[in-house]
Amino acid sequence: MGRWEPNARGRLEQAALELYVERGYEQTPVAEIASRAGLTERTFFRHFADKREVLFAGSGRLAELCVDAVAAAPPTATPMDAVAAALDAAAGVFEERGDLVRTRQGVIDANAELRERELIKLASLSTALADALRERGADELTAGLTAETAVAVLKVAFGRWMDGGQERPLRPLLCECFDVLRTLSARGAVGAG
Repeated sequence: MGRWEPNARGRLEQAALELYVERGYEQTPVAEIASRAGLTERTFFRHFADKREVLFAGSGRLAELCVDAVAAAPPTATPMDAVAAALDAAAGVFEERGDLVRTRQGVIDANAELRERELIKLASLSTALADALRERGADELTAGLTAETAVAVLKVAFGRWMDGGQERPLRPLLCECFDVLRTLSARGAVGAG
């Protein structure tokens, strides 16, 4: 086993995902992941805090991408338009990695601990989006509500994308969700008056 093998992180991610699918998440020890990748456990722990993080390591980069998209939205963009731009950027990443995303989601869906971890990561994304919206001048209520709505849109559209076998791209599914929200808002405004 070479000490400085190239792409150790990628090999560990691939080995972990393969083993999680083959044996199940709970039945896969870190030692087997490292062995499958041709690396040591020590190398595994240099890249990941635990075996869950193999599945969630990209969450920080995804949040950063979304925050950058909110910041880059035109100054005239509404908070909802800004988060729509953020989700569009995220959709590009998911669509690029289609089969990998589907496999990863299957592993998460099969394990309650991983589903809980995913909810925590989505809550972190919501917080990051709210912070980015406040940086753009949104008030506390608008920033929080818009960020939570964006995460709800992402969850629903992503679920539809997974259920549909990724036959339709994620971006139009996100747009459909935002369109439904606009329709609901318009109906609510009429009904409230």
